[in-house]
Amino acid sequence: MKYVFGPVSSKRLGQSLGVDLLPPKSCTWNCVYCQLGKTRKFVTERQEFFPREEILQEIFEALEIHKGLDWITFVGSGETMLYRGIGWLIGEVKKLTTIPVAVITNGSLLYLPDVREELLQADAVLPSLNAGSEALHMQIDRPVAGLTFRQHIEGLAAFRREYAGRLWIEVMLLGGINDSDEALHDLAAVLKEINPDMVHIVLPTRPAPEQEIRLPSDERIERAIAILSEVTTVVHPLKGSMDLKSAPDLLRAVTDIVSRHPVQQRELQKAIVDRFPGEDNKADEVMQKMLAMGRFKLVEHGGEPYWVMVPGDSVTPAQSGRSSEPPLLER
Repeated sequence: MKYVFGPVSSKRLGQSLGVDLLPPKSCTWNCVYCQLGKTRKFVTERQEFFPREEILQEIFEALEIHKGLDWITFVGSGETMLYRGIGWLIGEVKKLTTIPVAVITNGSLLYLPDVREELLQADAVLPSLNAGSEALHMQIDRPVAGLTFRQHIEGLAAFRREYAGRLWIEVMLLGGINDSDEALHDLAAVLKEINPDMVHIVLPTRPAPEQEIRLPSDERIERAIAILSEVTTVVHPLKGSMDLKSAPDLLRAVTDIVSRHPVQQRELQKAIVDRFPGEDNKADEVMQKMLAMGRFKLVEHGGEPYWVMVPGDSVTPAQSGRSSEPPLLER
């Protein structure tokens, strides 16, 4: 599919069907930890990048295939709220299914009333907040000129006042950058101003192509939980597991996920083993064949191998059609 991928598993959202609304990489920030790499050209104008009717049709088709979903999650290869018309899509999806809808966003455009309005029907909104000070915001998020730290905070606070759904703030905790006591207390003060329902701590477990980013120590993670818990409920950063059992086209499913973020090899291997129960050697055969195609390559991050797309071979939402799965990859 061109816009829909997954389901992807996580502790926060369970089995989540992803909907990517943007051409890569369309963003208002240039985060140091971004798994998509450097923002070569900032995008600030909201557009209907792809026809909303086509996206809705793909969601409908995916719902016919995938059962037992916990969430439908709108996300972008960049900043999700750059897609003008997401509010219409959320409303139409809620007519199709009772599965709740989540939106992952960096929150940088929430200072705009029309952006906040488009999100009001979502069941959960997960904006980013990685810093409690202007200096750290500029160091970590590196926004386009004109988007300030106070604007970001005031946009989040304004949205909280208008939004009756679940506001779950995502904090990317970076070793040696925003995990000090001072940085965490600053962050807690800002969170108190915003008053979210929950904070989800996330970790830079995937390789960032632009620069090396360190994981925080276990002690710093626990300290972050302790400090931020004084303000709101904090979710410990634990991962779910990938589920490829129901994917009708395994190669396409893996490509759709890897093209949007690097995937840990052992996570992918487990998902393929689960797809072929009782066939002990099948996962290794399938993974070797996929690597031999030249579409994917392995990179190391934190001592772990990850699958990433070979430059130039990424499948993006702008590309149409389905792959023809080689016989070895069939169910």
